Amino acid sequence: MSDRHPLIVATDLVRDYKLPRTRLTGPVPIRHALRGVSLEVGEGDSVAIIGESGSGKSTLVRILLGLGTPTSGSVLFDGRPVVNNRRDQMMWLRRQSGIVFQDPYASLDPRMTAAQIIAEPLAAQDTPGNHRERVLEVLDQVGLTADSAERYPNEFSGGQRQRIALARAIAHKPRLLIGDEPVSALDVTVRAQILDLLRDLRAELSLTLVIVSHDIGMVQGMSDTVHVMTDGAIVESGPVKSILSTPQHPYTQRLLSSVPTLE
Repeated sequence: MSDRHPLIVATDLVRDYKLPRTRLTGPVPIRHALRGVSLEVGEGDSVAIIGESGSGKSTLVRILLGLGTPTSGSVLFDGRPVVNNRRDQMMWLRRQSGIVFQDPYASLDPRMTAAQIIAEPLAAQDTPGNHRERVLEVLDQVGLTADSAERYPNEFSGGQRQRIALARAIAHKPRLLIGDEPVSALDVTVRAQILDLLRDLRAELSLTLVIVSHDIGMVQGMSDTVHVMTDGAIVESGPVKSILSTPQHPYTQRLLSSVPTLE
């Protein structure tokens, strides 16, 4: 647990999905996506949630953001219950949070300019002030020039598109930024640049940062705390340096052994 003011507190989250019947009789098959997950994220912390595909990490993040509903359990954001209700009732949380998705090609509307994409959350949340000025400001923060504003997604490289996605995520000045596999679709060189940018933005904007990834090696130097997930449960948590140097759970040990190393 963090010693900072808790921004997110998740308690005993369970998420079950009913699967199609394979027989006419008998119980309905259930997939257990989350099995009693609890975690706390302090304000200003940088936290990683690590696990292979199907481990439940993306389901967890959706529930933390109020984009999904748990079967049982609760989430508090700055002491306020997160309940997946009507869109207008969740606007308070949308103003406090931003998210960057995995695929920079799929997450941007090809019919919109970069300026229109970045201004989307400002318009949706009725953010006061000059939206054009704010768009140019965040373009500069993510390392893109002002003339990028009127270009379309197909005119950018993959790394530049992810910078636009980052600009959109921080345009409304959120307190929490979540990256759901934010660099896994990029090549190695560009990946390092985006990770450096995320570190810089966290420091510059005093963001609380939650990174979701299948790559435990990626979080070194990126996060303070790591939660390792498998089969819908957190099996190991602690400071990144401790987990990377002396993992205790066999699953964490297997993840670390799969990270490529040079002799």
